[in-house]
Amino acid sequence: MSTTTLTALKQTSWLRPKYLLFAAIGLMLAYVIPHDESFLVHSKDPMWQHYQPFKWWLLPHGIAGACALLLGPMQFSDRLRNRFRRFHRVVGRIYVAGVFVAAPLGFYIQYFQERMGDPRSFSIAAAVDAALWMTTTAIALAFILKGKVQEHRRWMTRSFAVALVFLEGRVIGGVTGFENLDVHANETIVWACLAFSILSADLVLAWQELGRQRSVSFQRRSASL
Repeated sequence: MSTTTLTALKQTSWLRPKYLLFAAIGLMLAYVIPHDESFLVHSKDPMWQHYQPFKWWLLPHGIAGACALLLGPMQFSDRLRNRFRRFHRVVGRIYVAGVFVAAPLGFYIQYFQERMGDPRSFSIAAAVDAALWMTTTAIALAFILKGKVQEHRRWMTRSFAVALVFLEGRVIGGVTGFENLDVHANETIVWACLAFSILSADLVLAWQELGRQRSVSFQRRSASL
């Protein structure tokens, strides 16, 4: 294999979508944790008064959602999957459990907030978010139980894309300042992130497929030299 081909393959490997995804998730977490979740370490933060009526629903929702968001990226690690298959399965089960706990509780919490003045339309957005997250995860689970690994990976990518709506909405609202407007502005952000979640996942999948085709093409060229 020529030096030029090796260099091209290295450049392609560094541009793999999952590396860019991990970097984006890291940046979003670095923004969201101090900006939106800092109240967790400040007992006198006024935000606690807002959460007081439903704090015991928020606790399992937050823990399950955090597990899904933090453990989800591990499911896309080829090294982890190949070297530690049992650990990969355990992490996958925790992710699925996190989804099926966090999603319905997230909807219920938003529905609960209707008593505090939030519109019914925001509850509908939360219901669609929860349904989309659980559906994509359930399909991914069904495929892996049938031994269809490639289809499982595709639907796991879609599932995690929906999971990222939680981070994306907070980043967009904070950076643009829309979070300081009314609740309808935040609702619009959620709908926009939901609308593009599956599309963004499919774009990543298409990019991966193009990368595989390019790698195969490089290998064929090098073999013919």
